[in-house]
Amino acid sequence: MDLNATRMFVGVVQAGSLSAAASRLGIPLPTLSRRIRDLERQLKVQLLERSARGAKLTDAGSRLYEHASRGIEALLEGRQAVVTDQARLKGRLRLSLPQTVEPWWELLAAFYRRYPDIQVYVYSTERRVDLIEDGIDVALRVGAIVHEAMVARRILSFRNILVASPELVERFGLPHEPDALHRFPCAVWASRIDVPARWELGGHAIEPKAVLATNDYHHLCSRALGGDVVTELPPFLAAAPIRERRLVPLLPQYPLPEWPINLLYPPHRHQSTIVRTYLDFCQSYLPKIVQACEIHAPRSGSSR
Repeated sequence: MDLNATRMFVGVVQAGSLSAAASRLGIPLPTLSRRIRDLERQLKVQLLERSARGAKLTDAGSRLYEHASRGIEALLEGRQAVVTDQARLKGRLRLSLPQTVEPWWELLAAFYRRYPDIQVYVYSTERRVDLIEDGIDVALRVGAIVHEAMVARRILSFRNILVASPELVERFGLPHEPDALHRFPCAVWASRIDVPARWELGGHAIEPKAVLATNDYHHLCSRALGGDVVTELPPFLAAAPIRERRLVPLLPQYPLPEWPINLLYPPHRHQSTIVRTYLDFCQSYLPKIVQACEIHAPRSGSSR
């Protein structure tokens, strides 16, 4: 059954005549009359008895109006509810985040304080989720975007930092070039155990002596702070320990590769107001994230 024609039929009954309904609905009278007749032919029953005084319901028309009017009213209420929720930003936002991007936790806390009626669901994982299959609105993606039919909004980039504790540096000496790392116990970030560890340091590639490989940067940070290993850390994890002189940056003249950070989302034609608001909020919050990643290393010779 033609839903639009049914809505017109309900409008005719409520207006009392075809001409009054045409004026109220903003539809030419011939078009409205034709759509009602098409509906009657589709249902194989007469719905209205037309006369100079207006339109009167038949028994079949009364039965249809009884049910259709409730349905049309419910649809209009549903439409209004959606519009109202979007206007006051009420609803659900489903996000995917890597597990160790700590500045984003503060961003989400600030977002909640600004928009308390938005329910935020966070799926925290290091794997690359399928946004459509997993029902994700926006994913924070670190690294290159490969073979994905998604919109990617690049927001910033960063480099991991090679670090060690002052105690470890005192035991093994301060390395001055990448090959000197071979005498250090090292820990590396790895998503797969069957891929050899490899560091690209200022265009100089080495395979460190990895005593630990993990996909958890917090674990790497803990082992570095414990004086056990040299490792690479994101700047937002390394900044505070370096400022507090609990970690020492190594080989800053040989920087690790730059990693882009993108917000990834499906290319919906009509993007929800909540998603647009979140994307804009992330953009406005970036200066605070950059500040959290700033590192002020102690001067040379003052590692303790």
